[in-house]
Amino acid sequence: MPTRQLHLGAFMRPVSIHTGAWRYPGAWPDANFSFPKIKRLIQTLERGKFDAFFMADHLALLNMPVEALKRSHTVTSFDPLTLLPALAAVTERIGLIATASTTYNDPYHVARKFASLDHISEGRAGWNLVTTANPDAAMNFGHDAHMAHGERYKRAREFFDVVTGLWDSWADDAVIRDVESGIFFDPDRLHVLNHKGPELSVRGPLNIARPVQGWPVIVQAGSSEAGRQIAAETAEAIFAAPGTLADGQAFYADVKGRMAALGRDPELLKILPGCFVVVGDTVAEARAKRAHLDSLVHYDSAIASLSISLGVDASRFDPVGPLPPIPETEQSKSGRERAIRLAEREGLTVRQLAQRLGGYAGLSMVGTPQSIADEMEQWLEGRGSDGFNIMFPYLPAGLDEFVDKVVPELQRRGLFRREYEGRTLRDHLGLPRPKNQFFD
Repeated sequence: MPTRQLHLGAFMRPVSIHTGAWRYPGAWPDANFSFPKIKRLIQTLERGKFDAFFMADHLALLNMPVEALKRSHTVTSFDPLTLLPALAAVTERIGLIATASTTYNDPYHVARKFASLDHISEGRAGWNLVTTANPDAAMNFGHDAHMAHGERYKRAREFFDVVTGLWDSWADDAVIRDVESGIFFDPDRLHVLNHKGPELSVRGPLNIARPVQGWPVIVQAGSSEAGRQIAAETAEAIFAAPGTLADGQAFYADVKGRMAALGRDPELLKILPGCFVVVGDTVAEARAKRAHLDSLVHYDSAIASLSISLGVDASRFDPVGPLPPIPETEQSKSGRERAIRLAEREGLTVRQLAQRLGGYAGLSMVGTPQSIADEMEQWLEGRGSDGFNIMFPYLPAGLDEFVDKVVPELQRRGLFRREYEGRTLRDHLGLPRPKNQFFD
């Protein structure tokens, strides 16, 4: 019997990250913006005992030329913190994780929304803390220019302190509801934050009781130096993007090593790489599915995806030449690094690299339920991850195939739960409920 078990999240906004997903035979072209369909998908994931349903978020249309944008199925999507409370009402156990930017939100707003989601779902909320890489988002929030990468992370670190401080505004026993005396809450069990820092000023207290989980689970993504450090200091789950097991092991050791140096227990962080999974009854069938899916990506979309990853206009590069030197920008550092490393590792031309990124160029497992389980077990036992954030190739069939074929194989090997043992997201991830910073 394995000594460790996998944690599985589902990356569900967009419902499939692959550009060609909506065009695949039998796929739902409107799955990204149909509540009945998303409801069906999350209920299937809960049947498969997934830890969490994860919604990324974008605060602007993707910054790509309209000739590419017109081919994207991600241009219209629900606001995560509007959709997830609705999904909480049609599910019972699965965790509900949403992205909220620390660059283009205020801490009080984020604290209140996630506390509400945690109460509505009875303890299943998670906050994916991001700094926002898309520079076009700035103009949607009254700014002429995107905040510099280092400044975004400086604000994010203070933002975390303010949000968690607001969640701890009320002691767990503060609301007494004493009908006889007419006292609803004990003022001695209420803390006013009065935060005044270099980036933020927030008085508090939060006008909602402490979340069921104490704090919603803190999730982060990204692998830049700044991202790794803030994750080591604050995160309880991280959605990483290593391309190989060796990359995953290096990332795992680095972030968990930083935690140990900070005095944090490394087991209190679950590292879950994004993993694109295509299932077939044979390896050849799975590879044929992937090849057909990739063939549905138009070159306009491919070169635009490469431009987003690199943070520069790749359309001016020689398509049949190697990738030229790429300067750093204020966009995603980790996205740029992953694209450059992929081109170097496989000797790809600009066109080949674009085609890979235009579909999905990250970690993928393409094969039978048995071969996929083999790979996942290797990552888990080799300390490359604590599980995966699964990306489905097309919906609904790609998700159904994973739940109906891969999950039973993982369960047969003792690598994944057969039933939920707890009710909260912290229960699923094996994370303790944080102590209140201000009250015993």
